[in-house]
Amino acid sequence: MKFKKITAAFETKNIPLAEELICDLFFSFNLKGVVCNVPLEEPDEGFGTHTLPLPDRNSIVGYFPDIDSSDIILKKIKTRSMELTQFGIQVTIEVEIVDEKDWADAWKTYFNVTRITDRIVIKPDWKDYDPEPDDIVIHLDPGMAFGTGTHPTTAMCIRMIQQFLVPGAEFLDVGTGSGILMIAAAGLGAKRMTGIDIDEVAVEISKKNLEKNKVSPLLYSLACTTLDQTPEKTYDLIAANIIAQVIVDVMPDLERRIAPGGVAILSGIIRERKPDVLAALETSNLHIYHETNEGDWVALAVKR
Repeated sequence: MKFKKITAAFETKNIPLAEELICDLFFSFNLKGVVCNVPLEEPDEGFGTHTLPLPDRNSIVGYFPDIDSSDIILKKIKTRSMELTQFGIQVTIEVEIVDEKDWADAWKTYFNVTRITDRIVIKPDWKDYDPEPDDIVIHLDPGMAFGTGTHPTTAMCIRMIQQFLVPGAEFLDVGTGSGILMIAAAGLGAKRMTGIDIDEVAVEISKKNLEKNKVSPLLYSLACTTLDQTPEKTYDLIAANIIAQVIVDVMPDLERRIAPGGVAILSGIIRERKPDVLAALETSNLHIYHETNEGDWVALAVKR
């Protein structure tokens, strides 16, 4: 099958905001294989340093099938990208027709073994790694799903899961993507895990990655659904590594699913959107228990 490769090259003074808004635009049109070619601030030495090369220019890349309706979708993407000028973001859309085999593995060059915490290491299938005795190694093939664990939003989530997950806990992953957070929770002793995502491809890849990491199917369930459509049971630890606006939208549903004494980890929040999240927390009678920042990204652990 032929695919349209869409590159949104952009110029702005606020790279993280542009990254969030363009990714949100791409995901709203169900583009796959989304890759963010933006510079990331280096974390502490040993924690994922030098993971990505510095890009020649800032851009977001995504793909969708080259079918009859693709020109209509492309026109809508161009129109929506022009609207980002109101945020001081100038976007240029470039289009290239490629074969699936030409792009499916191209991004793998940039995904290396990455130590996220003192215990958790992410290892791509195609890389070698000799683990330390206490390492929890996550064997990962993200496929077309968003999230390799090297982005600050995901790395902060993993660190908080290690910090707040108590062995035997029930864990909910909202927007599971590649399943990386569920795998980390399993390695840290979660008793039962539930993962949901609105993308069927992400759910399928999560299942494959859980199997790859030998997580027993008796320990987890996966569903292609939204949070409001899931049973209103409670969880000891919830992770929502999504964008700020979606966090705001689902806050009432999140609040109802936090067990007494439980914690919800909210990530994917750019600094400019933090006030919106704080307002939603106040409305839902939740308070910040712990906060961490990396570059222009914010992650919050909240409780009742």
